Amino acid sequence: MCQEAAATVLMPGAFGAYSQAVKAGNYVFLSGQLGVDPATGRLAPGGVEAETRQCLANMRMILFQLGLTMSDVAKTTVFLRDIADIDRMNSVYAEAFGAHRPARSTVQIVALNKEASVEIEAIAYLGNEE
Repeated sequence: MCQEAAATVLMPGAFGAYSQAVKAGNYVFLSGQLGVDPATGRLAPGGVEAETRQCLANMRMILFQLGLTMSDVAKTTVFLRDIADIDRMNSVYAEAFGAHRPARSTVQIVALNKEASVEIEAIAYLGNEE
């Protein structure tokens, strides 16, 4: 008989509604990170590049508090308001991950709330639990 692992909701940092992470089995699912600066509660000024940097910084802080790094990220989904922003987002995204890129990355065009230009979701691998 197959038993499903119970999901655990994690709130590793005070980054607002978009900071929630959920642990299920050997994976952590990070909810959509907006480019909101946790110090001000406002979108990082400077357009899609600044918002992407802030999204990734928020992700990095959450991962760090869970004992993980960006190299533990197995999959990301990037949501953009405008397809014209893809090159600017991509250049910042490439800087953040360096040589390591998630095994699967997707980009979708959606209507984002809070006037955001970009939002990023991620799945990170915790490693084998003993």
